[in-house]
Amino acid sequence: MSFLTVDGLVAGYGPVRVLHGISFSVEQGQTAVILGANGAGKTTTLRALTGMTKNGGRIELDGHDITSASTDSIVRLGVAHVPQGRGTFSEQTVDENLRLGAYTRRDAQVSSDIDDVYSLFPNLRERRTQPAGNLSGGEQQMLAIGRAILLKPRLLLLDEPSLGLAPIIVKDLFRTLAELKAISGATVLLVEQNANLALDIADVAYVLEAGEIATSGPADDIRADEGVRRAYLGY
Repeated sequence: MSFLTVDGLVAGYGPVRVLHGISFSVEQGQTAVILGANGAGKTTTLRALTGMTKNGGRIELDGHDITSASTDSIVRLGVAHVPQGRGTFSEQTVDENLRLGAYTRRDAQVSSDIDDVYSLFPNLRERRTQPAGNLSGGEQQMLAIGRAILLKPRLLLLDEPSLGLAPIIVKDLFRTLAELKAISGATVLLVEQNANLALDIADVAYVLEAGEIATSGPADDIRADEGVRRAYLGY
């Protein structure tokens, strides 16, 4: 049994259906990437996994049926979601934002884990007492990911982490994501339009087109697919 299993997922907003019965799975410890054009259903997929949209079909996380579970229940099962737009608390300091990420925890390792986040993102350590709203876009993205890490997630969902960032910052961010996978062993589901960088760190990939999975497979195979190369890789 896969760590994450999605079977016949249907989701949308009001009368508008976005996903039309998609099925996929992610093994524990893998990094999976969902590729697709704007409007393909990538963000809706992540929102459905966290109980933020009404859906049909079945979603299982490590053997637990979470199809109809509340977002809070899903978070307490170890799912952390970093949405588009980062969603940091702008008036709270960097340190306060990180501590809010650990709100479900009752262990004594929170401060130590915050130090680990600062090791991953040294810029944040330098600005730990500053309001999050004063950070650059890249630093806010680092903070959003760091806050998610403080949940100690078993499944980390990332929605377009490179959106709006300068190319050099994006490269640093993806290098850190690769390090994070090696350090934490978390399962990662990544939605990303920068297909080249995403495939560099992914084990498997799924390509969404108009709410349906058009192709899927190991990341290296997807990179070699002629249609994917033309549509998403630019060669």
